[in-house]
Amino acid sequence: MTDAFTWKIVLIDDEEDIRDVMSISLEDEGYRVFTAENGRLGLDLCEKKSPQIVITDIRMPVMDGLQVLESLKQRSPQIEVIVATAFGEMELAIRALQLDASDFIHKPINHQELHLALKRARERFAARKTLADYTALLEKENAETSQQLLRNIEFQKNLIESSMDGICACDTDGRIVSFNRSMEMISGYTRTEVLGRMTLEQLLAAGEAMRLRKALQAKGQGGKNRLSLFETTLLANPDRKVPVQVSASILRNQGSDEGLVCFFRDLREIRRLEREMADQARILHQDKMMSLGKLAASVVHEINNPLSGILNYLRLMSRIIGRGPLSGEQQKKFERYLELVENETGRCSQIVSSLLTFSRKSPPQFGRVDIKELLERCMILSQHKMELSNIQHSCRVDQSIPPVLGDFNQLQQCIINLIFNAIDAMPDGGQLQLGACFDSAQKKVQIMVSDSGQGIAPEDLPYIFEPFFTTKSEGFGVGLGLSTMYGIVEHHNGTVDVQSRQGKGTTFTIQLPAASDDT
Repeated sequence: MTDAFTWKIVLIDDEEDIRDVMSISLEDEGYRVFTAENGRLGLDLCEKKSPQIVITDIRMPVMDGLQVLESLKQRSPQIEVIVATAFGEMELAIRALQLDASDFIHKPINHQELHLALKRARERFAARKTLADYTALLEKENAETSQQLLRNIEFQKNLIESSMDGICACDTDGRIVSFNRSMEMISGYTRTEVLGRMTLEQLLAAGEAMRLRKALQAKGQGGKNRLSLFETTLLANPDRKVPVQVSASILRNQGSDEGLVCFFRDLREIRRLEREMADQARILHQDKMMSLGKLAASVVHEINNPLSGILNYLRLMSRIIGRGPLSGEQQKKFERYLELVENETGRCSQIVSSLLTFSRKSPPQFGRVDIKELLERCMILSQHKMELSNIQHSCRVDQSIPPVLGDFNQLQQCIINLIFNAIDAMPDGGQLQLGACFDSAQKKVQIMVSDSGQGIAPEDLPYIFEPFFTTKSEGFGVGLGLSTMYGIVEHHNGTVDVQSRQGKGTTFTIQLPAASDDT
């Protein structure tokens, strides 16, 4: 870093290890770093230290990263904010960019990715400051006409050419009189093609320029005659439509409108992330449907047995009633049959309820998840499949185990995937063990799925969590189960460990943070 002054960074993360490691790395790069363990303390630190850049985790107790971002942009809009996200948080990352975050980086944080994000943040900060200083200078000089103002801007074009956002200014007739380099890159038009020849209406999709001007007149976000975070479509050259976010302001001089300046931000990358997020959701649901297909055949047999029993008991009860008034012995038989019918009906209901819950497509809903209930439901759904595969199974959960904060349906999908993998690894039968315990020192809940199957070859172990990697024969899997499971666990701020020996079996261990008392 070659800046003449020292850049100050406030780093906000609830994990002390991450704060320590990143502080050392950033200070080694020449930054002054101040750290905070939650959003509220981070905002207080920003008030005291006036940093140019803030790096914040999205998921934190007390105050999350999006709330920090919104509050900072209200208090000190000149501060550049970089958000740190985990797998599956693309929707939050997109929302952060829409709220004018400078950039986002993935956790675990890669040094090169962080370096590039900081470089972009410094450039944005410098460009914003230069434009703000120049605007203040123009206001101080009280330019007499919009033409004089625009000539001054043209004369000092190097000040706005460094802007990462596209800048386009129009006169009172709507003709474009200023068009920076970033605007050329976004639109595909050159200055020669645009300046004095095109209007704002020609740059935007049909009706969008009128909608933008109406929004400017309304007292919405930014106030009257000012507009921020307005999303529209730019007609780029040649024949392309580019989603953009526009901030705009009407230029006024002595109470009269003298033109309009617009700042364009290219949303194509955000839209790509949205599609990527949708693809992740589709893959997640596809994997669940594959598991559901395997369960369905098993559950049909599982339900058929109690239904046959219920039918037989009802026939016996009907015969007893048909013989006339019940004797004492007959009444006892009738009551015993009725109790059996009730038990078998309850068993069917439990199986169907668990299957319906698992199959339901719903957005993630984080809440307190009881680990014992989670494993019991997984056993109910997969019990008959294990019996058909000649697999002995057991489930052991510590009595004092606390709940975790997560989405019950997604965690159930993880365990079902691991059980099915274990069954596939034991084609001739074997032993499957489910267990859960609590590591009080780390405040982590551990869920173990162990089998006595074929094991995983050492050369395959590094790749088992990669999408579409599979060791199964063609037609028996597409390699999404473990990849999906890994992504879900990471989204829950957890980890997955695997221990395996060929011919001796495999143990998967999922570690999840225990839920705190106030969640």
